Amino acid sequence: MSNIQLMAKTAREAALSLCAADIDTRNKALLAIADAISANVPELMEVNKVDVEKATAENLAGPLLSRLKLTEAKCQRMVDGLKALAALPDPLGKVSYAMELSQGLELYRVGCPIGVVGVIFESRPDALVQISSLCLKSGNAVLLKGGREALQTNAFLTKLICAATEEVGLPKGWCSLLQTREDVAEMLKQGDSIDLIIPRGSNAFVRYIMQNSEIPVLGHAEGLCHVYVDAECDVAQAVKVAVDSKTQNLSVCNAAETMLVHKDVAETFLPLVAEQLTAKGMALRGDERTCQIISCDPATEEDWQTEYLDAILSIKVVDSLDEAIQHINHYGSHHTDSILSTNMDNVERFMTLVDSADVFHNCSTRFADGFLFGLGAEVGIATGKIHARGPMGMEGLCTYKYRLYGKGQTLTELNGGDISLSHKLLPNQLPEH
Repeated sequence: MSNIQLMAKTAREAALSLCAADIDTRNKALLAIADAISANVPELMEVNKVDVEKATAENLAGPLLSRLKLTEAKCQRMVDGLKALAALPDPLGKVSYAMELSQGLELYRVGCPIGVVGVIFESRPDALVQISSLCLKSGNAVLLKGGREALQTNAFLTKLICAATEEVGLPKGWCSLLQTREDVAEMLKQGDSIDLIIPRGSNAFVRYIMQNSEIPVLGHAEGLCHVYVDAECDVAQAVKVAVDSKTQNLSVCNAAETMLVHKDVAETFLPLVAEQLTAKGMALRGDERTCQIISCDPATEEDWQTEYLDAILSIKVVDSLDEAIQHINHYGSHHTDSILSTNMDNVERFMTLVDSADVFHNCSTRFADGFLFGLGAEVGIATGKIHARGPMGMEGLCTYKYRLYGKGQTLTELNGGDISLSHKLLPNQLPEH
């Protein structure tokens, strides 16, 4: 048995114990992780420094280096996220449907963990904490594979997490860290032990995972996000929101990459927004009409298809709201798109017809975040439609089972008319026994 087979088998066994752990134990474990991180920030920063220095020497791209580097503020956000997650209601045992089928025969649809989840993510050590904590709260065991650039930091964090949670009684092996690409290839073969694979990365990477595993895959793909500036908008507000959507953090999937501007407001809006964007170091690329209004490089077909994760923004002037919607649905990644408008009819049309997980009105695309949504944290942002969509918190890591409580009823009795169907809705709570 290979090391990964053993890891997956151990995770399966741990998942059976973890799903039965009460909410007080799971919350206590989350707070124990928070305490462990708080107590080890200096050492964690030193370990991370080694990863950052190595990545810098290997010329890792600036946006990825930014994701890799831990700061005291990032460490505090990890701790705050763990505490916020511990304060949320228990997703397990939650009843979403209850019905009396016949007198004394009661059906309940009840939330339960998926089981064992394998997550492959990028060079963000804080993502490891978010993912593992969400799995813990939702009763799932997890196998983690982060970017090789963060190997030492991820190993240190995993050690802290496992030690803290085992101390409060969680089973060994509920959380494990893979080391290499070969480990990932082996993990994709463990269909008997792993229930779901969640890859975070480019569309090509997600497709590769889907094509190389029989395990169900829930892809968290790239973010090619748009801001559409409507003909009817508060120009000053639109400038502020558009600039934040692009510049607040360049290296994240919910940063805007393309800005669409209605022709009727373009001559007023574009010079104002361009002044602020260029002051922040942005390189602008525009279609022909944009280039006639502001100084920028010509955009190519490739620009409309590119998630830059860099100080570059593509801009296009459109003739109508519908043209903007068509552009977004054709070129976008179904992640997050925002309309800046004072016309609520246009807003509702945009939100209805844009086929994205998150559609926003008069606010920055940067709000597409599980913690900001009140989910505690997120495993990632799912751009598909099944089984979770948008920021995927602990409820996205749950499925459900149907529980049927009876008193000796048989189908023979139903077919014979001795008992009858009532189909009476019940309160969404399990019966007391």
